[in-house]
Amino acid sequence: MTYNLEESAKRVVSDLKELRDLTSTENGAQRVAWTPTWQKARNWFKEKVEEYSAEVTRDSAGNVWAKIQGESSDSIAIGSHIDSVPNGGWLDGALGVVVGIEIIRRYTKSDKKPKKTIYIVDWADEEGARYGRSCLGSAAANGTLKVDKIKDLVDINGIKYSDALREYKVEPENMLNAYEELKVKNIKAYLELHIEQGPILENLNKDVACVYGIAGVERHYIDFIGQKSHAGSFPTELRQDAFLAAAESALEFRKIALKYKAVCTVGEVTVEPHVTTIVPGKCTISLDQRTIDENNLKIIFEEAKDLVEKISKKNKVKAYWRNIHSIPPKIFNEELIELCQEAVKEETGEATTMPSGPLHDAIEVAKIIPTVMMFAMSEKGLSHTKEENTPDEKLETAIRTFLRLVHKTMNK
Repeated sequence: MTYNLEESAKRVVSDLKELRDLTSTENGAQRVAWTPTWQKARNWFKEKVEEYSAEVTRDSAGNVWAKIQGESSDSIAIGSHIDSVPNGGWLDGALGVVVGIEIIRRYTKSDKKPKKTIYIVDWADEEGARYGRSCLGSAAANGTLKVDKIKDLVDINGIKYSDALREYKVEPENMLNAYEELKVKNIKAYLELHIEQGPILENLNKDVACVYGIAGVERHYIDFIGQKSHAGSFPTELRQDAFLAAAESALEFRKIALKYKAVCTVGEVTVEPHVTTIVPGKCTISLDQRTIDENNLKIIFEEAKDLVEKISKKNKVKAYWRNIHSIPPKIFNEELIELCQEAVKEETGEATTMPSGPLHDAIEVAKIIPTVMMFAMSEKGLSHTKEENTPDEKLETAIRTFLRLVHKTMNK
């Protein structure tokens, strides 16, 4: 390498802290997409890369692109998302965008153009924090976004998604034009650096890992319908208690997760009529199931349905499933995985590799462009919270490793 990796990594950490101070409160990061603080963060990024003569554009879906022309029209893209959840962490998403500033610095300060054209991309609304639709910009760019299904969504203040988009000069009807706009960029590889958001690397005492793929998701609501009745006068053995059926199901979902080394999460529970002295006549729970194994994803979903049917029958209630989101697992590009493993081994002495449980923009990009990810460890496994952190020295290790990967990809 012809430049100082240590100095580069320290500059990235410094930039991240500058962004944190600009867009956070005492409660954490406030870069929620389609809000003024998010736009402040994007303006900050634009000013940073334009200082080094990058060409900044925005596509029809609101994704921001910074370009450095290379010797070849073939290009590589590096990116993530600068938006956050409310009261979120300083590194989630931002790490993968801010490291791009340093990549642009490195190549524009060089006497020679990079071998390939470089794009740094900030995908719009990865988190889906305001309207519940994750990976919006990257899904539009790969041509799979169902615009009709999202434009009439409303936030907690009753503001339509389509109105929020137009406020930031994004026309819902034109969002899928981002697909054609992406194709002309001639991107041959997409690289994303992200914090792990979990405890695995810390438990293994590792700072960084190559991510070989992203787990698929089956996400549903389950409505248990029983019969509400008086809590004092109706015998326990005769009740049609919707909540008890839901609760028993939730306990059994955990057993399924352990059996298949997957995860099953019940994150939402609502009970009706929600009165202390009434046996619940209806209970709705969410079920989020994830695994990197595509066959096992189907199996754990079917086993969950079978269990719910048996438990509902035993409790004399009915159960109805409503799909929220389904996405198959994605294994990344084999050649890029090898380069990523090489970079991790060169920096740390061991080619640590793992899958990702959370979704990322990379799962959408990988549908049309060769892709790989890299993880930096997360302290205590915490993310989406103000306590999210990676110690500077460990963060710098991950940044140095990622810069190695960029260099390898540029020259392959």
